Amino acid sequence: MAARSAPARPPRVPDPDAADGPPGDDRPRRPGYRRLSVEQRREQLIEVALELFSSRPPEEVGLDDVARAAGASRPLVYRYFAGGKQQLYEAALRSAAEELAARFRVGGPGTPTEQLAGVLDGYFAFVAEHAAGYGALLRGGSVVETARTSAIVDEVRRVALRRTLRHLGVRAAGPRLTLLVRSWISVVEASALTWLDEGRQIPADSLRDWLVDEFLAMSAATAMHDPQTAQVLGGLLALERPDGPAARLAERLRGMLPAGGAA
Repeated sequence: MAARSAPARPPRVPDPDAADGPPGDDRPRRPGYRRLSVEQRREQLIEVALELFSSRPPEEVGLDDVARAAGASRPLVYRYFAGGKQQLYEAALRSAAEELAARFRVGGPGTPTEQLAGVLDGYFAFVAEHAAGYGALLRGGSVVETARTSAIVDEVRRVALRRTLRHLGVRAAGPRLTLLVRSWISVVEASALTWLDEGRQIPADSLRDWLVDEFLAMSAATAMHDPQTAQVLGGLLALERPDGPAARLAERLRGMLPAGGAA
């Protein structure tokens, strides 16, 4: 009786993150291939995912797209993100959120408006350097959006709120002052997204100065209805220079009044 042949072994799938092979293995490698550590590979997948999630609706991006753009395999992506695309999407959002929240640190010399301008410089530097991540972070309405992804975005806004109030010297903000700061943060977000969508036609420093004026104007309007905001604004203006942004804004507004109008 003829001996049965051994079953054929399935073809071995090469693992891009596996060891290069046993000693003496001189098989040709892929051109330009570079092995990555576990953390480097994970960060690479997150970075690629941010680019894809920003350029297309997240629901139109599959793991195959991420793997292809990263030069990896689908099983490799699953190895790092066993929860599939949703887990990768959340990890990408969290990465962008953590870096963006770090930009809301107020410090350094200068008047309150100069320090606020410095924060906006850092914010728009992030937006310019990481346009894809910023877009993926703040554009809502995706079908893959969940309570967890919404919480990631909301945490960035809460950090911005806390640090802005701290900059104003406020420990316990009332409802109108809180609404003022939250509204201004929304203006900053919308301005940054529009700035990206419109090809950054407005110079970043011009947009920054406009947003500082927006904060002053919104604060003045709120101060007319809220004693706490009026007190905070008064303290802020007392620290400004006579030729600073607040004074320049007041002078321009004064020039817009009809002849004989009250200042």
